[in-house]
Amino acid sequence: MSRFKTLIVIVGLMCTAADSMRFDLTSGGTKCISEDIKTNAMSVGKYSVINPNEGFPLPDTHKITARVSSPYGNNYHTADHIESGNFAFTAAEDGDYTACFWALDHKPPLTVTIEFDWRTGVAAKDWSKVAKKGQVEVMELELKKLYDTVTSIHEEMFYLREREEEMQELNRATNSKMATFSFLSLLVCLSVAGLQLWHLKTFFERKKLL
Repeated sequence: MSRFKTLIVIVGLMCTAADSMRFDLTSGGTKCISEDIKTNAMSVGKYSVINPNEGFPLPDTHKITARVSSPYGNNYHTADHIESGNFAFTAAEDGDYTACFWALDHKPPLTVTIEFDWRTGVAAKDWSKVAKKGQVEVMELELKKLYDTVTSIHEEMFYLREREEEMQELNRATNSKMATFSFLSLLVCLSVAGLQLWHLKTFFERKKLL
């Protein structure tokens, strides 16, 4: 039983991993990060500028502009001249969602360090609040995590199957077009060859060589 519990804990921790990163942004520059998100999947994120002078207010030169947009250009989050922020949304369409950060232009150039955490799907759920709210046991909490993970994998499999069917349909359509094009090309080649033979025959008959 303890071995089964340990396995669930490990799987749960592995499946709730999130995209957390830290990167540098030069003043006047832009950094964009993309995340492939499925329709109806929940996504949450938070970001903050690392203060170069700990214990003092963040200089205005280190404040940034942030924007999160969908594959079709719909804005889900916009913030100007800030030092930190967060966003949360449920995806309305499949594709690559993009989070972009801009640093203010400054002379001489300086470097802004940003810490960014972006979670999607099962990882976007705050399980600590779930546990606190329901007063559930650790085992039950891990089972809930595992159930949501399996549901997410199940949805991903259906999504991949739909994409595979779309690709197969595209391949069939392409093969059909190529077959038609090849047939027409062959027909044109045979027609040209026939015209050349007819022209040569007519020429030789005029010259009384045949």
